[in-house]
Amino acid sequence: MHRPDPVEPFHAIALSRLARQLEGEGRSIIHMEFGQPSTGAPAAAIARAQHVLATDPGSYWESEPLKARIAKLYADRHGVTVAPERIILTCGASPALVLALSSAFRPGDVIAIARPGYVAYRNNVRALGMIPQEIACGADSRYQITAAHLAALDPAPAGVIIASPANPTGTIIPADEMAAIAAVCKVRGIRIVSDEIYHGLSFVGPVASALEHAPDALVVNSFSKYFSMVGWRLGWLVAPDDLLGAARARMGNLFLTAPTLSQHAGLVAMDCVDELEGHIARYAANRALMLAALPAMGLTRIAPPDGAFYIWADVGHLTDDAMALAEQLLRDTGVACAPGFDFDPVDGHRYLRFSFAVSTPLVEEALARMTPWFNSPPL
Repeated sequence: MHRPDPVEPFHAIALSRLARQLEGEGRSIIHMEFGQPSTGAPAAAIARAQHVLATDPGSYWESEPLKARIAKLYADRHGVTVAPERIILTCGASPALVLALSSAFRPGDVIAIARPGYVAYRNNVRALGMIPQEIACGADSRYQITAAHLAALDPAPAGVIIASPANPTGTIIPADEMAAIAAVCKVRGIRIVSDEIYHGLSFVGPVASALEHAPDALVVNSFSKYFSMVGWRLGWLVAPDDLLGAARARMGNLFLTAPTLSQHAGLVAMDCVDELEGHIARYAANRALMLAALPAMGLTRIAPPDGAFYIWADVGHLTDDAMALAEQLLRDTGVACAPGFDFDPVDGHRYLRFSFAVSTPLVEEALARMTPWFNSPPL
């Protein structure tokens, strides 16, 4: 008997496929559809990788120095003590999320997530036999789950996934709200999974880690965003003591180890602060350009892009089919963006997400192409 697949496709991939096709036909395409830095790994990390390639045959390996360095990051950035043995190195943040969910929950458990939110939260929860409970989060809560949301759920879910800064909105959970969320979850027995992959990418000051207020939270992070190492597939999970054995067993059986080469490079990347902060300065400049240009494009209803590198824009005044609008925008202007339906299956038909992680000249060119188009869209 055929059963429908609970994992839905990522619609932005279809747009990206079309963008690559148009590029192959000679069109000038500006890729703002995916949330990935346009820069590569720090120079010193690449140099270290080249040395390792020439001298080390590689092996199944988990770098103790890298785990210790990540633990130091939590001490320096958040004032939190994390024992290195609680850190599990993974093949990017995606496996870390699978480890977190499968270690902490069981099929049939209900997991609360924000809507809009990253498409893989909903799909991973479903793929693991759990039930996503999507909470509509609009401008009144800055597109974030709040303590009040969680206190009102009856019955309480087994877990909640939070993200700060968030994808697709870029909004940040303030420290006092993070503390309130942790307090509600402790009282109600809700386990927190915190996706902190965009930490380090903030335009409004420090970002709280869930570990500052919920020591038993599972924290997912990666080298893909701040450290600009997307293709190196290196991430980590901070697991609480009571779930550490379960998480390690799943890592060993499902994924074995993180890439050896990436671990060597990642350790060096963590100290390339000047180069990495230069990327943040560029994102900040790109963000300022986008925010200055959006009103002239008629895009006045956006989520506050406190961090990450996204603009989540309401285009409901133009269409109720953001996928079609994104495709037309791509064909007419060569600017590729992500349709909102991936992130919000209910209201996402009237939203687009733009990534401003590309170079500043490309942001300027994209705005020059899009401004007249949005002023006279072919609808």
